[in-house]
Amino acid sequence: MNFSTFGIESNEYPPLLREIGSAPMLLHVRGALPDPTLPAVAVVGTRKATRDGKELARKTAHELADAGVIVVSGLAMGIDTEAHKGALEAGGITIAVLGNGIGSVYPAQNEKLAAEILSHGGAIISEYGSDEPSYKGRFIERNRIISGLCLGVIVIEAPEKSGAISTARFAAEQGRGVFVFPASPHNKNYKGSHELIRDGATLVTNVGEVLEDLGLKKSHKLEDQMKELSGDEYKIVSVLKDAGTPIDIDTIIELTTLEPQVASNIIMTLVVEGIIKEGSTGYEISNS
Repeated sequence: MNFSTFGIESNEYPPLLREIGSAPMLLHVRGALPDPTLPAVAVVGTRKATRDGKELARKTAHELADAGVIVVSGLAMGIDTEAHKGALEAGGITIAVLGNGIGSVYPAQNEKLAAEILSHGGAIISEYGSDEPSYKGRFIERNRIISGLCLGVIVIEAPEKSGAISTARFAAEQGRGVFVFPASPHNKNYKGSHELIRDGATLVTNVGEVLEDLGLKKSHKLEDQMKELSGDEYKIVSVLKDAGTPIDIDTIIELTTLEPQVASNIIMTLVVEGIIKEGSTGYEISNS
């Protein structure tokens, strides 16, 4: 198995990772490290993810990759796996950080996924050599590398004792952004997530909020914007998109079957967000 090894003083060593106080002296890499000027964000969470959590992780990673962001995670089952897959589906680059030696993939079920990461221009990274055994504590240690490679960490579904919590803690210590998707207070899979929010992490409901907070450019493609709309917002934008010409508010209400006050409030929000605009004859898509 071919891999490269870079010392902390090497030009190839990731600059952001070098900044952290506990940066590994050696980094073993399979594949190619991406351009260090490209932004990277981690997506992490529980191995025992729910279906909704998995869908959110994949969608989040897909949207990050669409915005030109490298997605970093730990190749574990659950949220990590979905994050890598979402980035790959978007044609983006993703990096997997191992808690075991660079010579093997853990868990073995993700060997195919690891191969796809490499074939799509990504990288698999470990601070441990090919012959080094894995220990339980090393999976916590590697989390500092996940956060250290990134501008911020997004936490999806973190129970009280999830390893994702340690990644978030490392990110906070490193001065990186910590972003958390919330859920019902009765959902045990989010107990750790809610504790992070209580402790000062940023609550987010979509990728756009993460990109804005990190000062990264959000995609202005209408298709990408529509992915983040609520159901009623989507109805209005779809009607305007299909029309291709300005439509007055009465026609919008008729075509969407929304209550007048609801439609009016949503239209105002969409105008403020720059997704639609008002002209002399009605409303239309801003980039039409």
